[in-house]
Amino acid sequence: MNLSKKILVGLKADGFRHPLDVQATNALKQLPGLDIAIRSVLGSVAEQFFYLNNIASSILVSEKQLPHLHKLLLEACQILDLEPPQLYIQQNPTPNAYTFAMRGKQPFIMLHTSLIELLTPEEIQAVIAHELGHLKCEHGVYLTMANIMMLAANLLPVWGTAIAQTLQEQMMQWVRCAEFSCDRAALLATQEPKTIMSVLMKLAGGSPSLAPQLNLEAFIEQARAYDIISEDSLGETLKTLQTAQLSRPVPVIRARELERWSSTPQDHNLLFGDRAATTVRSRSIAGKGNFSGRWRNW
Repeated sequence: MNLSKKILVGLKADGFRHPLDVQATNALKQLPGLDIAIRSVLGSVAEQFFYLNNIASSILVSEKQLPHLHKLLLEACQILDLEPPQLYIQQNPTPNAYTFAMRGKQPFIMLHTSLIELLTPEEIQAVIAHELGHLKCEHGVYLTMANIMMLAANLLPVWGTAIAQTLQEQMMQWVRCAEFSCDRAALLATQEPKTIMSVLMKLAGGSPSLAPQLNLEAFIEQARAYDIISEDSLGETLKTLQTAQLSRPVPVIRARELERWSSTPQDHNLLFGDRAATTVRSRSIAGKGNFSGRWRNW
């Protein structure tokens, strides 16, 4: 355990959840029966399918298997006050990570080998902590539906495409909003904003050979150019069309949002204040920032 890091005993999701995540999740909860339908229709099938896929074609990380990665997982869980989920590694040329969790079931995190090869150990822990953020915020049911829709086309080509075609804009918008909360969880675990921003930069345009040459400050400056596009209605419309089906906010905006939150009283209190700061209500956080009380299409 890194003794310089603060252990966030009693950490509550409402202490760091992004206001857009709160809004989007509440909107999904207003859809009658969606939660029950996902668990009833997809839950048992998805759980068994992914379990078989994991044990058949992935590596389960443990004290005996890739112990350095297991240590990163345990440390992040200790800081975020979570029970450790299973962690799997899978051979895949596309850098990616995802989480599966249905209520009452064994959750797991999947990391692709190409992602591990791209990142430093600290950055790998940031990715693990980001996925732990989904568990901490109890995104499981809706996240499972979104992940199945996004992964099914590759894993289940026969009916996966049909499922993917049913993906609704509201679900994708929720996924993008949820990512902001998980970036904050990664910050709380690593306690270094530039570590997470470096991950975002490498995912945007990195490779094992290019990664050491990338300039993080220059990457952060890109967000300014992206914001300028929104100054007229055409630019805002084009951004909306560009991001409507994305499963994550664009990397420069995630980096900018993380930089903003890392300098807020909420983040400072969580990392440096007393334990009471971990129970900050989501309504107090939702009142901060320039969100105009509406969703934004990132």
